Amino acid sequence: MRVCLPVIGALFAASALTTSALAAEPEYQTIKMEINVAKPAKEVWSKVGGYCDISKWLNVDCKITSGDGGIGTVRVLAGGRVTEILVGKTDLSYGYTQPVKEGTWYNLYHGFLEVRPLTDKTSRIFYTLMLDVSDKADKAAKDKDLADRKMRFEGALENMKKLAEGQ
Repeated sequence: MRVCLPVIGALFAASALTTSALAAEPEYQTIKMEINVAKPAKEVWSKVGGYCDISKWLNVDCKITSGDGGIGTVRVLAGGRVTEILVGKTDLSYGYTQPVKEGTWYNLYHGFLEVRPLTDKTSRIFYTLMLDVSDKADKAAKDKDLADRKMRFEGALENMKKLAEGQ
């Protein structure tokens, strides 16, 4: 069987051009947020640290679709529009990611929620988001997306504080 090298080379070049036209250079951004709570860390975590407790403090429906609450557990939010997989967990923290959806742009979205003790009666909740904003049209759109996410999750932190402190 003979292989036509010019044809293969042309196909390879066309494929490379198509791929580079579809994929922007990633621009990863991190949003770090925190809030102090007038309750011990373990007590705070018991009120806000369940994997579907997000429904209490972010006002979004949550359903566990697989897993037992450990690493690999999958939750579905917002009527199935968002899927998140638990990828890390300690007694007072967890981290999650959103999987690739076939046929859509992937932003490598990750979240990390943690409660740290400050004293025996106080603690601090940390929430960190990491995502790729390279799909946004310009700096203004990227800044708006990040500001909107930060505002939403800072509201969630306020809700967590209220839940933990019994307000």
